[in-house]
Amino acid sequence: MKRLIAATILGFILLITPFLGECAFRLPAPEKIVLKNGLTLYYLKNADYPLISFQMFVRGAGFAFEPGAVEGIAGLTAELMQKGTAKMDADALAEAVDFMGASLEISASGENATVSAGSLSEHFPKLMEIAADCLINPSFKEDEFAKERSKRIDNIKAVKDNPDSAVRPYFFKAYFGAHPMGHLASGTESSLKKMTVADIKDFYKKYYRPERAIAGVVGNIDKAKLLEILEATLGKWNNPGPAAPLSTVPALPKPKGRKLILVDKPDASQAYWILGAPGYPIGDKITPQAAVMNTLFGGRFTSWLNTELRIKRGLTYGVDSNFQTWSVGGLFLANSYTKNDSIGEMLDIVLDLLRKARKDGFTAEEVESSRNYLQGQFPQRLETNAGKARTYAMLAFYNLGFDYYDKYLARVQAVSPSDIQDAAVKLLPETDFVLVVVGKAAEIRKQLEKYGTWTVKKITDPDF
Repeated sequence: MKRLIAATILGFILLITPFLGECAFRLPAPEKIVLKNGLTLYYLKNADYPLISFQMFVRGAGFAFEPGAVEGIAGLTAELMQKGTAKMDADALAEAVDFMGASLEISASGENATVSAGSLSEHFPKLMEIAADCLINPSFKEDEFAKERSKRIDNIKAVKDNPDSAVRPYFFKAYFGAHPMGHLASGTESSLKKMTVADIKDFYKKYYRPERAIAGVVGNIDKAKLLEILEATLGKWNNPGPAAPLSTVPALPKPKGRKLILVDKPDASQAYWILGAPGYPIGDKITPQAAVMNTLFGGRFTSWLNTELRIKRGLTYGVDSNFQTWSVGGLFLANSYTKNDSIGEMLDIVLDLLRKARKDGFTAEEVESSRNYLQGQFPQRLETNAGKARTYAMLAFYNLGFDYYDKYLARVQAVSPSDIQDAAVKLLPETDFVLVVVGKAAEIRKQLEKYGTWTVKKITDPDF
């Protein structure tokens, strides 16, 4: 009898398992708050822990909107906003945040700047006071500007000395060319040397606007208290100067044929590479299929890429593929590294696996495994206050709706092997891609000739 009951329970579990991922996760809907200055926030109370997280996106303050002549100004402006205000110098500001055991960071990415903050509930009013001071009254002192600019120039030189770090900026410059998404958050030596404090102040005035800001706040705080804090801090943020027009990012370039770039670093003992091709915009209907497909191709330890390159052949300790998405499009990226004498072998395998995925697709067992993996891993990303706050801001920023991930996980569960092969045919490149390799040309050039004609750059040449 006990065996029968156990078998019945096991059968029931197996029966409902395919549907658990579809119904187990639900992102709680936040409450919308709009301040008088136009700043929009999405709030959720979580009284489980005495913590509060704040995440804010500022539309247009990212590097895709900066003037090309001052590439890197978005990132430098964001950094300098944390280096002193009218009330506190850089040291006092950092000490005040550290004293509370809090976090505060302002950074810039492609389409936006981001303000991230978090603390114990008791320190949240003070933390928001400091964050608002950084946003409203940045001092942009000449000495801090010179110090940070010099640090960034030194960092760029350090990046070029490390092929692991250098391959990424070289790839983005090769892929995007003059397109604004090819701007580097760090800037380049040339652009940084041209930059002035006046440029920083001008960018700040034009692009840091409360009416273009969207935030998420999650934690142990009542709405009335939150409103009181916000009105006393971020509610005072008003930028009286003329705003920069809210332009859209141009459509992303699409490579025709193979664009092959070899960056010669004569002292490199290993070759690092990135292969990239067109992807899809954030929120696109192909997202679930792409996620399942990429998990199998290069997105987890048991993926095709890792199995063939690391586990079976020991050619590398790390290989990965992923999708990057923005409002206007996206990229498929694969990357790894290996010893100079095995770069040809590695790239042969990668290109063969791309062809195999397009031609043969993935088995039903593989697809089921990938679906279960995504269903199990995904909710962990949104368990924290910071994860929820950032997700609320991101979903509102891209106008995806707060039920987006509920629907996404349901669609992941419904993906079939034929759907995955269709996604592979559409998204995994066959002939049209950009491939950048950084390594010792004298040792690897011969292995690379079979892939086509390479443009060779010296890592000692200016910029990327």
